[in-house]
Amino acid sequence: MSVILETSLGDITIDLYVEQRPRCCLNFLKLCKLKKFNYNLIHTRNFVAQTGDPTGTGRGGESVFKCLYGDQATYFEAETKPRIKHTKLGLVSMINDGNGRHGSQFLITLTEDTDYLDTQNHTVFGEVVEGFDVLEKLNNTITDKDNKPYKHIRIFHTVVIDDPLDDPDGLLEYIPQRSPTPLKEQLDDCRIDVDEEVDDEKGLKAEEIEERYKEREANANAQILEMVGDIPFADVKPPDNVLFVCKLNPVTTEEDLEVIFSRFGPITSCEVIKDYKTQESLQYAFIEFQNTEDCEKAYFKMDNVLIDDRRIHVDFSQSVSKIKWIKKGLSVYRNRAQIMLSPIISTV
Repeated sequence: MSVILETSLGDITIDLYVEQRPRCCLNFLKLCKLKKFNYNLIHTRNFVAQTGDPTGTGRGGESVFKCLYGDQATYFEAETKPRIKHTKLGLVSMINDGNGRHGSQFLITLTEDTDYLDTQNHTVFGEVVEGFDVLEKLNNTITDKDNKPYKHIRIFHTVVIDDPLDDPDGLLEYIPQRSPTPLKEQLDDCRIDVDEEVDDEKGLKAEEIEERYKEREANANAQILEMVGDIPFADVKPPDNVLFVCKLNPVTTEEDLEVIFSRFGPITSCEVIKDYKTQESLQYAFIEFQNTEDCEKAYFKMDNVLIDDRRIHVDFSQSVSKIKWIKKGLSVYRNRAQIMLSPIISTV
């Protein structure tokens, strides 16, 4: 009266309620013998693991009686008495097709709070007695909006430990001598399969891995700034016509910088960043040119130039402060919101 489901997450042992649910148990046991559950996907949703559909869509599957009696026996009527409620973790139920009938799909409860299943007329016919660690893994599985795990979870094999129910006439000829090969339709999927490696850093050098981490961290920071409203969208990029100038002498003014840098082309704005309380220079500035070409010329010519007895450093701006965007219906300038992807700022 027991069956072991060998899954990609581990083994689950199920005891069946043969006396209370003889027809459901007969269907389940014989489907296991026919290896109909081999390579079936397991989906999770609402604290329930659902499987038993060879198509993996949640809309397929058929009872064991179909292979014996034809299409009219694709489903069989549910057993409603005695009534068994979904009151605990690890209960196993045949899934109602919407018309009070069952095929091959079944579910396993992953928590005690699943009494909502009682109103959907799913039929409890067994319970898990071993493998609760696998149920915990299933419950913690991350899925997409369609309740499909990003990495496949499959039933590899079913082992019938004890079967007290006689095989229906004609079933023996359908029992395979060995486990069948999975169908092409079961394998054709863009998701990560159970035997695929997901280590996308394999083969990379330490420097490449570190660079990838920095890029991910920068992307995460950008998304946070987008959520709090500091930037219009996460992949916003700094303008090409703005220079960042640092290591300035505190006495250097905006007028001084504008005179010096205007020889490369028209300047739209020149701003020395100051402390908002004392109005003292923080020793760095942003210079915006009308043309990108003029900005590039200034970058190549002015780096490490002496201004007011200080050798300045010039780089292309990593700031998005000059981007104009709409926030709550108002056009605003983010005068201080910056995504610093360069270590330059930390040096000033």
